Amino acid sequence: MPISTFDLSVRFFLQLLVILGVCQATAWLFRKVGQSQVVSEMIAGVLLGPSLFGWLFPGASAYLFPKASMPILFAFAQVGLVLYMFLVGLEFDPALLREKLRSAALVSAAGITVPFALGGLIAWATHSRQDLALFGEGVSVPQAVLYMGAAMSITAFPMLARIIHEQGLSRTTLGMLALAAGSLDDAAAWCLLAVVLAAFSGNASIAILAIGGGGLFLVFCLVVLRRLLAPLGTKVEREKGMSATLFSWALMILMLGAFITDSLRIYAVFGAFLTGAAMPKGRFAEELKRRMHPLTVSFILPLFFVYSGLNTRIGLVATPALASLAFVVLLAAILGKGVACWGAARLAGSTPKDALGVGVLMNARGLMELIILNIGLERGIIQPTLFTIMVLMAVVTTLMATPIFERIHGAKEGRLSAAGFEFS
Repeated sequence: MPISTFDLSVRFFLQLLVILGVCQATAWLFRKVGQSQVVSEMIAGVLLGPSLFGWLFPGASAYLFPKASMPILFAFAQVGLVLYMFLVGLEFDPALLREKLRSAALVSAAGITVPFALGGLIAWATHSRQDLALFGEGVSVPQAVLYMGAAMSITAFPMLARIIHEQGLSRTTLGMLALAAGSLDDAAAWCLLAVVLAAFSGNASIAILAIGGGGLFLVFCLVVLRRLLAPLGTKVEREKGMSATLFSWALMILMLGAFITDSLRIYAVFGAFLTGAAMPKGRFAEELKRRMHPLTVSFILPLFFVYSGLNTRIGLVATPALASLAFVVLLAAILGKGVACWGAARLAGSTPKDALGVGVLMNARGLMELIILNIGLERGIIQPTLFTIMVLMAVVTTLMATPIFERIHGAKEGRLSAAGFEFS
């Protein structure tokens, strides 16, 4: 029986209540064991999905999350994601790349090429396996290889930045290297994803528009738009605050950027990140973060984690072959990212302790992995089985980050000084 618009509205508010409540409960629990809010929300999403809540209480799950409500939840989740990626763009500082370009480029290159090769090898070996059913119909081997490589190469840049901030490492050599490498790493991975999405369209003109248009928009944001907006940064500094009108204009620019890149078939998050990166730094960026961060992170973004959780069915990974594949994917992720970045950091001159720290931080996938997985599932590139396997990998590698990092470097409170993190 169809659900009325009124009933959908009522259930949406109930969804919000349950989602926020479960996210708060898991955040409280995970803080006790030293985990960040991102990890707790990833777990909350899985718990609210068919892997637990839907399995234990199928009737209640069907009432709370009916299929007819999924487009509404998806739309709000996308708004939260766009706002959050805009905030990530605000944090992006090109000066980091200039200061640590050589070392960051080496670490980033290792963090892209090795996991890409391993992910591509897994895709090539499993593409035609009918018993696994990992990729969508019509997805060719090259497309599967490109997508899997990009998905394995991604780094949780927002989480990496949060851990570095929480650990008091923002101004240290270790922190700057990890942030610079992470930004380069994710930029390359998103470019790979743009190529995959363009290729998957099956239309050369669409592919050219996506890649060429995306490249032009990148240059426009980081060169032209940045200079056009610079006087607004001066205005905010002079007036020691941002007016409501100027804040609205910033949001309009954000939504225009998201619309443009979505229209180019390379997804709204690209436009959100690039418009955020183009915004003036200093007080202008701080005012935007002050107004947007609490509502985005505490209220809207959790919807994206839950939407991802509703597509995660751990029961799909029940056969020995799929369980073995999940283990192989996890092992390849850790070796391809953590170990490769550790080795590259050592080659760049990092101390053994710093190199391990870089490897651990770069290995976390977090929110960025969920974004790339949801894009793949939405576009029909991957099936729910592979989606679940990759979500499990993202959760485990993200869970590993903070505890192992603190085991190597010690908790923030126990450090006498961050000055010891130096390259030789």
